[in-house]
Amino acid sequence: MLRGFLMLAAFFGFTGVALGAFAAHGLKNRLTPEYLAIFHTGVTYQLVHTLALLGVALLATQIPGRLITWAGASFTIGILLFSGSLYLLTITGVSKLGIITPFGGLAFLVGWFCLGLAAWRLT
Repeated sequence: MLRGFLMLAAFFGFTGVALGAFAAHGLKNRLTPEYLAIFHTGVTYQLVHTLALLGVALLATQIPGRLITWAGASFTIGILLFSGSLYLLTITGVSKLGIITPFGGLAFLVGWFCLGLAAWRLT
């Protein structure tokens, strides 16, 4: 799990920074301020949960078990659904893509719950 979660964290970190720069420089004059703020929210959540994924990768070496794996998987799914839907919504203007966003938020919550439960079970 270490290698997989580290690679995902590196990928999401790289793309999060790239997308943030793209929004600041390439989309600034193409999107409304509201859509730019939505895109920025996607970048923020992606980068925050990239750090969480990095933490999960490191924890996986110390705390074996499914809860840590589920946390990492949930953070990954959350990034894809939450941030991905916000990116697509702002780029395409298809507001119905916002229906997907709460499922990503739920995945983030599941990830944090699994991480907390894993901590609770430590002896």
